Amino acid sequence: MSEPLAPPVHKQPLPEFIAMLAVIFAVIAFSIDSMLPALPEIAAALTPENVNRAQLVLTAFVAGMGAGLFVAGPLSDAYGRKPIITAGFALYAVAAIAAVFANSLEMLLVARFVQGLGAAGPRIVSLALVRDLYQGREMARITSFVMMIFILIPAVAPSVGAGIIHFVGWRGVFGSFVLLALLGSLWMNLRQEETLPPAKRRPMRLGSMMASAREVLGNRQVQLVTIVMTLGFGQMFALLSSAQQLFSETYGRGEDFPKWFAAMALLSGTGTMLNARYVLRLGMRRIVRSAYAMQVVVSTVMCVLVLGDLLPPALRFPAFFMWAVSVFFMAGVTFGNLNAMALQRMGHVAGMAASVIAAVSTIGAVLIAAPVGQLFDGTARPIILATLVCSALALWLMRWVEEV
Repeated sequence: MSEPLAPPVHKQPLPEFIAMLAVIFAVIAFSIDSMLPALPEIAAALTPENVNRAQLVLTAFVAGMGAGLFVAGPLSDAYGRKPIITAGFALYAVAAIAAVFANSLEMLLVARFVQGLGAAGPRIVSLALVRDLYQGREMARITSFVMMIFILIPAVAPSVGAGIIHFVGWRGVFGSFVLLALLGSLWMNLRQEETLPPAKRRPMRLGSMMASAREVLGNRQVQLVTIVMTLGFGQMFALLSSAQQLFSETYGRGEDFPKWFAAMALLSGTGTMLNARYVLRLGMRRIVRSAYAMQVVVSTVMCVLVLGDLLPPALRFPAFFMWAVSVFFMAGVTFGNLNAMALQRMGHVAGMAASVIAAVSTIGAVLIAAPVGQLFDGTARPIILATLVCSALALWLMRWVEEV
């Protein structure tokens, strides 16, 4: 006897749907970027003997999120999208409160790891939610619009973080995370219907989960796109981890770091706008390949200029700044497309697919970004070389990725 058909999901007005998703994603971005101005104070308070270790506040969060991504998607396949996003926000908020009271770097890193575990729910299940309602290039277009709004958060997050730190200290930033989690959770629960009705849910059985995971990991398209995402995310997060030190110690722009970071985020945000406009016409694969090819060229030029010490002092910071913009521009152009390409053939296991893809790419990115960040030597050489290698490998792998 066939299963009864589930009633169609009523969709919110698209602008509100995009705005809601942008807020959910913004919680993740704010959790990283608002911490950047706090790193010097955290280093002075908790690890004065090795200031580079303060970068681990960022990588611990991303590592926790990567671990949580393995289970958040399957849980949402079994219990629905909204309950898992809500539970993730709750764990995220509790861990943020614990971080306020951390009196050692180790305690803070544990709290950040758990906070990342909670963030995995909103981070990945929202993508499965989009896949429940849209597919293909239309999904890529919607995620590009989300990223276009979402890019405003990195633009203002360091300034907001600096303001909070000025008035209540670096611990106050964690209080703002609680408020953001409350906003995202309330908006989704009040305005978004469940997109995965009970008739389409998959029970949490180990055998079924393993079979779904094998199906996802056994798909050649998913394998290639996941590796490409890992390389792209790794080079971007390596730059984020070192950004405050680069702007402050290398180029002497520490006091104006939030302003420069905002300008960088806004300029790179044009990448998501261009992708949303042209993806239906040009296709996802072509745009991704062009973006990585551009990054290879730009990073090669920067390597030659920096390693050869060919730039006059007056041009060193402008050249670095424009190169950094290109890295984030590349992310805005590629990530929405890569997610859509990876999930296109996995609609029947969207939660598991989204989890596996995001978990592997996130943990892989940490394994790239953390060592690169710890190699910071007062110059931009390590991050520029790492970006060139990652982009070149990604461009090479895109030769075998199929258009969908």
